[in-house]
Amino acid sequence: MRALVRGAGVAGLTVAFELRRHGHAVEIVDRTARAGAGASGLAGGMLAPFCEGESAPEAVTRLGRAAAEWWEAALPGQVNRDGTLVVAPPRDTGELTRFAARTAGHEWLDEEGIAALEPALAGRFRKALFFREEAHLDPRKALVALHAQLVKDGVHFRLGTSSGKDFDAMFDCTGPAAIGTVRGLRGVRGEMLYLQTSEIGLSRPVRLLHPRHPIYVVPRADHRFMVGATMIEANEGGAISARSLMELLNAAYALHPSFGEARVIETGAGVRPAFDDNLPRVVRIGDAIHVNGFYRHGFLLAPAMAQEAVSLLERVPA
Repeated sequence: MRALVRGAGVAGLTVAFELRRHGHAVEIVDRTARAGAGASGLAGGMLAPFCEGESAPEAVTRLGRAAAEWWEAALPGQVNRDGTLVVAPPRDTGELTRFAARTAGHEWLDEEGIAALEPALAGRFRKALFFREEAHLDPRKALVALHAQLVKDGVHFRLGTSSGKDFDAMFDCTGPAAIGTVRGLRGVRGEMLYLQTSEIGLSRPVRLLHPRHPIYVVPRADHRFMVGATMIEANEGGAISARSLMELLNAAYALHPSFGEARVIETGAGVRPAFDDNLPRVVRIGDAIHVNGFYRHGFLLAPAMAQEAVSLLERVPA
């Protein structure tokens, strides 16, 4: 079967990968000039199903538990399996107890345990939660690698256009572009920044629980750290707001004062599509199968949704 995939973000690329795995011919179109140019490139890349269970429906944990294995199989060597560390300032240790009560798959650490995992944080926090089974990847590197793998597997990319031809099935993975077309889909603005400093090193994502500004800091190569992310109900992208920039920087400084001397090398804001329950959906609308509504769980849930989308295609006679 010849399949057209509209959208070359994480949703479209994972759908294309599953389609090829099932033997279908695939063409991807995207109105941007390169794959992964949208909000997917601003993601944290955390494959953290247990941590996300703190505020997300149970389905996020259940569907996301196989994500690290999927990404490792698709892109060997891209997944870092050092877990997730969750900390809180001494005055907010009650937040850790609350977080632990709402999640699974964690173990408690004392100051010595924190220092053993992340020496840079030694003496800064009394207690922490360690989610040993969680993982993360660099979204930008993963998107580039997945694009290259799909080209190698015979997938045809037509970038800079939103139309295709000569196909038997169509998958719409256009993210926020589908707001107003897919019923119930809304936008959630996410803002992030990149800091660069050689004064601190981290081996895994660290989540800082804070009553007003909970953040995560994800280490990247070249002494870079991705700091994110806001969740604002809005359909507009554009530049980061001054308020969000200050909140993210203040929270990073609370994690470690060395971030106060870091260079801000990038800021960004993107619109993440979501439904009212903040769970993604695979729905057939007319002749198209829509895969959308990933909210903040794009890399975590895209593999499961891609598999569901291909399964839906193969259940329906052509």
